Order: sequence, then structure tokens, then C-alpha cells
Amino acid sequence: MSQERINEYWRKFQETTPNAPNTYEAWHFGATKEQADELAQLVLEGKKTATSSNHKMYQLEGSSLPYVGLYNIILDGNDIPVAIIKTVEVNIIPFDEVSEEHAYLEGEGDRSLKYWREVHQAFFEREFNEINHAFNHQILVVCERFELVYINGEI
Repeated sequence: MSQERINEYWRKFQETTPNAPNTYEAWHFGATKEQADELAQLVLEGKKTATSSNHKMYQLEGSSLPYVGLYNIILDGNDIPVAIIKTVEVNIIPFDEVSEEHAYLEGEGDRSLKYWREVHQAFFEREFNEINHAFNHQILVVCERFELVYINGEI
């Protein structure tokens, strides 16, 4: 990740957004370059306005949970900034209580809850296997909604 390139992207955003905070996070969706590219594209197209993550990983990594008002620079598979999103809602719920609406807002596959559960169960199982934990349908999931606020100089 080119921190200089990310900092420059944020600086340009601040020029267009006078009330923008000085803090942000930069990351990419998914676990592979291909997933990062595909999911970033869904954000740019306006199809992806939500995401979800494994609550346990925040605890184990000592990371802060996302919060309303958090700005994130979305990176593509080459760690190049492509967009800035702002978190507008955060809910922590059991895996088996994730709603059809949330699955649809994630914008992936056919946007169904069935697809969401299949893909995310596999993703979370891989994460849990790496830390010698077992997946179950009651694990806590951090469900985030966000809005796209910046793409290369445009809002």
C-alpha cells in the first residue's frame, strides 16, 4: 500500500469537503486481489452500500469497531484508492439474524440472503480456522451501511 498515494487522495477529498475530519481508515474488501477489485467496483456502481465482518476478529486484533461517521478510503486489489465511503449505520447481530435487506445492500451475487449466507459462512469459516475457532450460526457479525462520498474529485 502506498501511504503517500492514500494521503494524497485524502488531501484532495478534504479540499472538496471542508468539514472532513483528519482521520480515516484505508482498506480493501475481501481476501484476494480479485475480490477487492470486484467489490470496489460494486461500490463505484452504487450497488454495494453495506458490508459485514466477523466481530471476533476485531476483538482478537485489538481493532476498533466501525462507528457512524467513520470515513474509509476503499482500495482496489493493487491498494490504489478508488473511493471514500462514510459509515452511516452499524449493528452487531448474530449471523443467522442478518436480514434480507442487508444481504441485498451488500450488492454481491444475486443479492439474496441465501447467497450472502453461503459466501459469508465460507469466508468466516476460513477466518475461524486460522485462529482455531469453530464457526457457528450465532457468531456476531458487524453489519455496516455506508454511503459513497467521493470518487476521484467528485461527490
